[in-house]
Amino acid sequence: MWEQHYAPVGGSVGWSALVAALPLFTLLYLLGVRRTAAWIAGLSGLGAAGAVALFVYRMPAKMALGAALYGAAFGLFPICWIIFWAIFLYRISVETGQFEIIKDSIGSITADRRLQALLIAFAFGAFVEGAAGFGAPVAVAAAMLAGLGFSPFYAAGICLLANTAPVAFGSIGIPVITLAGITGLPVEKLSAAVGRICAPVSLFVPAYLVLVMGGWRALKGVLGAALGCGAAFSGMQWYASNYLGPELTDILSSLAAIGACLAAARLAKPNGTFVFEGAAAEAALPPRHEGRAVLKAWSPYILLVICVLAWGRADIKAALNSMTVVVEWPWLHNRVMQMPPVAAQASPYAARYAFQWLSAAGTACLLACVLTAAALRAPRALLGKVFRDTAGQMAKPILTVASVLGLAFLMNYSGATGTLGLAFAETGAAFPFFSALLGWLGVFLTGSDTSANALFGNLQVVTARSLDLNPVLMAASNSSGGVMGKMISLQSIAVAAAATGMAAGDEGRLFRFTLRHSVFLAAVIGVVVLGYAYVFPHWAPAP
Repeated sequence: MWEQHYAPVGGSVGWSALVAALPLFTLLYLLGVRRTAAWIAGLSGLGAAGAVALFVYRMPAKMALGAALYGAAFGLFPICWIIFWAIFLYRISVETGQFEIIKDSIGSITADRRLQALLIAFAFGAFVEGAAGFGAPVAVAAAMLAGLGFSPFYAAGICLLANTAPVAFGSIGIPVITLAGITGLPVEKLSAAVGRICAPVSLFVPAYLVLVMGGWRALKGVLGAALGCGAAFSGMQWYASNYLGPELTDILSSLAAIGACLAAARLAKPNGTFVFEGAAAEAALPPRHEGRAVLKAWSPYILLVICVLAWGRADIKAALNSMTVVVEWPWLHNRVMQMPPVAAQASPYAARYAFQWLSAAGTACLLACVLTAAALRAPRALLGKVFRDTAGQMAKPILTVASVLGLAFLMNYSGATGTLGLAFAETGAAFPFFSALLGWLGVFLTGSDTSANALFGNLQVVTARSLDLNPVLMAASNSSGGVMGKMISLQSIAVAAAATGMAAGDEGRLFRFTLRHSVFLAAVIGVVVLGYAYVFPHWAPAP
């Protein structure tokens, strides 16, 4: 049995925290300064975490290797399992030509630039975030806006700003699922807490988006539509996250927002068509399609909703979970002893890997892919091409996710996360605010709320317990604050620039454009978390 030690450098928590943070500094330097590819940065950070664990914390080599492999395994399944089939479904829609009909069905509704931005960048972008995530919403929505006549810079900027509200539940809820896996907290309570933090902010994001586009004069003409869109999204986000779980929160919320935008376009009469410098005066509306064709085009995502809902039913989930294989992870399970003050008392650190091959949300996505292929009568050759393309597209992201999860688990089991948590506890009563900013920093570094939760989720819990704060709220704060870092992550900016054909020199300008909004909105999340921590603690789910 190996005991964790939280002040290995001269008995000082402060100096030890600086050394413990070396893997994070490595990520920051490679991503933010050197602009290294994410998978290289992830592997480098994992290497730094291994060096710290072995030479500073004196963790036995077998245990360190076991912790890294344990994290990598969790990254591959269920995380990458979900991502792979979600993107596979999206690519089936693209390759069969159905996604063009989906785009046309949205883009042909209104000529008002402000409503187009709300419908495509916010509502539809949130739908793609919920179905696929990981860069797809910005790429798809930005390309659509550019195709409708928005300038590449504004199309990219608008979509980066809009891709905030849905990120915490992106790609079938995988950020929250990852957070639950790494912290050991109930996924239902984490989902509810994230929803309660994000929903108040989601309420005004559509209005904020239009305000950024053209100021108060632009917002005044569509204020009702913007507020209605925000209310529909945030209301469903609150309900779904609290009562249905994280998997369908984005999909259902975005559908509610799409419905509100459709109602605004059909029933309301915006105060003129506002023209701003980032778009042509007249919208180039795509062709309309008959109802049957539109229904067929949307069928992959209708099937996805049905399958994920079925997987979430208590009776079905219980039956599927009966097939789960639980593995006590070699070289690691109960061989690490957590010590006070990180743990209430000295206790063995469990490492049980649950291989939920049938009950995982990714398996529901796989079934939706099979049903979609049958419904669209996709040829086998096309499905083979889609599979190969998806595998090629996912190769480096899978390596990135596995390495970042390996880094996070290694930091947890070596005691480095405990050291950082004790250091952050020194912020005292202000920690709930800085908790959100920590998540924001994590997403800026990694480009992914999932990866940020893997990096800092357990640190949030350790710090919360040392300060006698609600660990569910603090862990949820990490995911919620992280969404505001998405718009300034280098990966997101690169995706947006590529999707719109933006000039390479404009990427720095785009970063500066989104930075001030990112900082402001992250601070708003921090204030909301402070409110839940001290003013309305009974509104946050109990641990």
